[in-house]
Amino acid sequence: MTHAKGARIRVRGLQPAQVLAGLAGIAFLVVGIIGFTRTGVGNFSGHHDAGFWRFSGNPLMSLVRVVTGVVGLLLAFGSGRARTFGWLLFIFYGALFVWGLMIDGLITTNPFANAGNPMDLGRADTWLHLGVAALGLLIAVLPARRTILIPEDEEVADEPTVVEQRTDRTADTDRVVTTDERPRRRSFLRRGNDERGPEVAREERPPGLAH
Repeated sequence: MTHAKGARIRVRGLQPAQVLAGLAGIAFLVVGIIGFTRTGVGNFSGHHDAGFWRFSGNPLMSLVRVVTGVVGLLLAFGSGRARTFGWLLFIFYGALFVWGLMIDGLITTNPFANAGNPMDLGRADTWLHLGVAALGLLIAVLPARRTILIPEDEEVADEPTVVEQRTDRTADTDRVVTTDERPRRRSFLRRGNDERGPEVAREERPPGLAH
């Protein structure tokens, strides 16, 4: 097994939070521009009958959406900045959601009752803002993709290899044999004189000793 010295884990590449922030920015920018084309810039904070599908809006709300889209596109170029954009969506549109509940009468106490309804918020807008706040929270907490970076100038250290050893004990000496070294077989032709057969031993006796 090898271990790389100096390896670091870094956030690298295009992150999911950046993708979501960019898509949300484009969506807000498009919806805001469409809102301006339908309501114009007159009666800036008043009520307009021309809305966008089921969602009402006036030039002030369209401006808020355009600004949100521009901020989202600018912050989508960095992982940390995209998460910051997610927290901004969660806080701002979460507050608009609560304010919409107050305007619709779902929350009886409205501390901003004197401000009226300058963004011309309807019930559909209120629940839309809840979804936007949830999207912002998702962008803020979405995990990043990380990559292990190994510097080129760092050495790779190998763990020492353990060599199994065994001991072959003979009559005369003890010999250590590793797993890479195998005992050699003794040749049949190299046997000593003491291993010769009885017939060969009798042939080597000098003459005259038999008497």
